[in-house]
Formats: sequence, C-alpha cells, structure tokens
Amino acid sequence: MKEQLTSLYDNLIGKNEVEGLAFLAEQFPEEIVFSTSFGLEDQAITHLILANHLPISIFTLDTGRLFNETYSVWESTNERYGTHILPYYPQTGDIEKYVQANGPLSFYRSVALRKECCHIRKVEPLGRALSGKKVWVTGLRADQSNARKDLPILEWDDTYQLFKYNPILHWTFEQTQDFIKQHNIPYNVLHDKGFVSIGCAPCTRAIKAGEDFRAGRWWWESNSKKECGLHEHK
Repeated sequence: MKEQLTSLYDNLIGKNEVEGLAFLAEQFPEEIVFSTSFGLEDQAITHLILANHLPISIFTLDTGRLFNETYSVWESTNERYGTHILPYYPQTGDIEKYVQANGPLSFYRSVALRKECCHIRKVEPLGRALSGKKVWVTGLRADQSNARKDLPILEWDDTYQLFKYNPILHWTFEQTQDFIKQHNIPYNVLHDKGFVSIGCAPCTRAIKAGEDFRAGRWWWESNSKKECGLHEHK
C-alpha cells in the first residue's frame, strides 16, 4: 500500500486540481467518490467535477438537522449542473433510540453525547457511502484548523481503507471565495452572514472577527479538538 501511495502521489505532482481528479478517476473507475456538505470548498470541487464532466460520483450526508439554506444550495446545485447528488441518511432506529434515551438537545450536555450524535448522523452513514470505494475526495483545506495544517494532498485512510484526496488543500479561504464568484457557483448564503464552517443547525453559529475558523462549530466545547469524527487525525 505504501508503494502504491507513493506512486500515486508522485503522479499527482505538477498536476492542477482538475488534472489530479481526472488522473485518479482514470486509475479507479467507478471507485472514486466526493463527499459534499455544500460549503464553499465543496461547491468549488463540485464545479471542478461537473463542469469538466469527470466520472466521479458525488454524495452528501443529510443529518436531518441541516439549515434550510443548505437544502436551498443543494437544490440550486442540482439545477445548475443537471445532476442528482446522492443523499445518505442516518439509520432511523438509531436516531429514535438516541433521542428517546437522551432527548433532542442532549448533545449540548456533554462531548460524549455530542460525539454519539455525530456518529449516528454522520460517521455511520459515511461508512456506508464509502463502502467498496478506493478514493475519497474531500474539500479539506490546510488553514481550516490545526488538525489539518500538515495534511498531505493524498493520504491513506486506515479507518475506511482507501485513499483520501484533498485537491484544494492549499487554497486559501480568499482563493476559494474568488473561485466561487468567478464561476458564479451556487453557494450557501449563510457564508455572507459570518458562517464560515456550516454543519447542523443546532451546532453551528457565525464567527466573530478574529475567531478561529472552527469557532462556530460546537462553540460550547473546548477549542482543542473540534471534529465530528469524519476527518479526525490522531
């Protein structure tokens, strides 16, 4: 696996984002997927894939607690590109048991309960979405958090047993904004209201000037490790 990773990484050197995506799609036909949460980064990659007709399937995790604005950009994206982004939902029985036992707002009470909620609504559906795939494309950027600043463009994900490709890892937030405007890509209007990283409605707020990029996510918790479990690097 290490040799294959090195070979793929070497082949990505010098390629731009579209060329890198096309290369991996050629190497792993029908085994490469992109996960979108409809944030600016993900909308940029969606455009790169769909505007260039790359054979990469796109899915999203609908937690059942998303903002209405997120559903609006989902709808606008489908209309703009003539596509049908595939949704994955939490297992109904798991949600019912969790809410019955803990209440609908229990994630505010402890980190453990919040992470359990994230696991049910996001991590478990992601596992199903990635099952049988070889490459997972993400919209991670290095300057989003300390946990992401040293990530490589391509890495091996032990949890899901596949390659993880981060094509816009070294884009700045300003570059991402400019790309969205330049190509008139649908985007979440909450970004215009101070929402930088957008997740579930009960767990996301706008950030203030000078606050960390992830400060608006699970703001009632410590800033030391604000991840939901999808992209944790231990």
